[in-house]
Amino acid sequence: MIEQIRPSQLAAWLRNASANGTTPVVLDVREAWELQTASVKPHGFTLLHIPMNAIPARASELNRDTPIACLCHHGGRSQQVANFLAQSGFTSLANVAGGINAWSGELDTSVPRY
Repeated sequence: MIEQIRPSQLAAWLRNASANGTTPVVLDVREAWELQTASVKPHGFTLLHIPMNAIPARASELNRDTPIACLCHHGGRSQQVANFLAQSGFTSLANVAGGINAWSGELDTSVPRY
C-alpha cells in the first residue's frame, strides 16, 4: 500500500525518509506546462520532473533505494505512478495527497493554483 501524505505532513515524512542519510526525491509527474504554471522549491529533498507518460521509459533514472514522494495536480496521477513504481520494485514510496493544489493551500500560498 502506498503511503498517503498531505503536503502539511511532508516535512515529517522527509525527516523520516532521510534518517538513513539519503536525500528523498519529490517526483513531479505533471506535464511541462503545469510545471511552468506552478512549481515547488526543493527544501530538504531533490525535486525531479518526469511526466507521467514518460515514467515507464525513464524509471531507470530513479534509485530504488531512495524514498520517493510522487506529486501531481490533485494526487490521482501521482498515485498511479507510485503504484507503477511499487510494481517495479520500489519500496519507499508516498503519494502527496491533494497534489500541488493542496501544497498551495497548506504549505506555500505563493504557489499558484490552476
